Amino acid sequence: MRMVPFTFRAIEELELGPLWASVFRERWPRYRAWFLREGEAARASYATSVRMLRTHMPELVPAYERVVELAGGGDLAARMLSGYRPPPYLAACSQAAWTRAGGPILARNYDYAPSRFEGLIWSTRMLERRVIGTSDCLWGLLDGMNDAGLAVSLTFGGRRVLGDGFGIPIVVRYLLETCATVGEARSVLLRLPYALAYNLTILDAEGRYVTAYLAPDREPIMRPFPVATNHQGIVEWPEQARATRTIEREQRLVELLEDERTDAERFVGAFLRAPVFSTAYAHGFGTLYTAVYRVAERAVEYRWPTSSWRQAFGAFTPGEHMEVLAEPSFAAAEATA
Repeated sequence: MRMVPFTFRAIEELELGPLWASVFRERWPRYRAWFLREGEAARASYATSVRMLRTHMPELVPAYERVVELAGGGDLAARMLSGYRPPPYLAACSQAAWTRAGGPILARNYDYAPSRFEGLIWSTRMLERRVIGTSDCLWGLLDGMNDAGLAVSLTFGGRRVLGDGFGIPIVVRYLLETCATVGEARSVLLRLPYALAYNLTILDAEGRYVTAYLAPDREPIMRPFPVATNHQGIVEWPEQARATRTIEREQRLVELLEDERTDAERFVGAFLRAPVFSTAYAHGFGTLYTAVYRVAERAVEYRWPTSSWRQAFGAFTPGEHMEVLAEPSFAAAEATA
């Protein structure tokens, strides 16, 4: 067993400024290398990136211009921060909506490589809404909630197809900045182009939910289903499905939701146990955190097997949380992958 220490940070900067600029300076060398890993010609030009952002997410343009300014206005940074046509990136992840007693709750596991995870929780007001969420691509989000009680979370969709569209972290940011209900989010998702296959599960304050299957090569599928792992209805990438146990994780969450004996705490607790919880850190898809969005309370709990960290719009506490991730030996990880 190898212990992997990791520090999570919570930052509040309602109008982005020096704190975000400091994070950018710290993280940009790695993001620059990632952005250029297929060569600069593989990435969209600045003119194309801005045009696509203005066409499809016009409300987000003032916030985009702000982060580009804070980043120093460089061409590569501006292109990367647009979120348009990024390099592909794959994660695992599980998520589900609970709407019975104790809800509404959107719970999710983020399964990824610790070395490529920002570990940042931001509280912001980039436009008009307050948003709390887990950062990716410097101002995009892996999951989050806004002050209207809309919660959104992403998982990889389990398909190899690539296309000309937006990376999913900027889509999650856009939804939380501009939408208040599941209906509004559905309307937005039906008109956006996507770079890769992803699943979004969306829950609002009224307990309405939808899982959106998004892809570059076909129209979005909106399914009134409360669970998403790493396939879109059917398995289309068998090797990836076996490695991440996407079917087993989905089945476990569906069983819990269908079992009348399940209460809210049992539902949330399942995210901290196998098969939903993964220790495959060496393979790039170990569970780094569980996020429990309690939309009626406008609060989120970040959970690990032995600890938790609560943040809320009325009580957001900047600071750090150290977590030690327990990684089995490589042989054991191979056996359970």
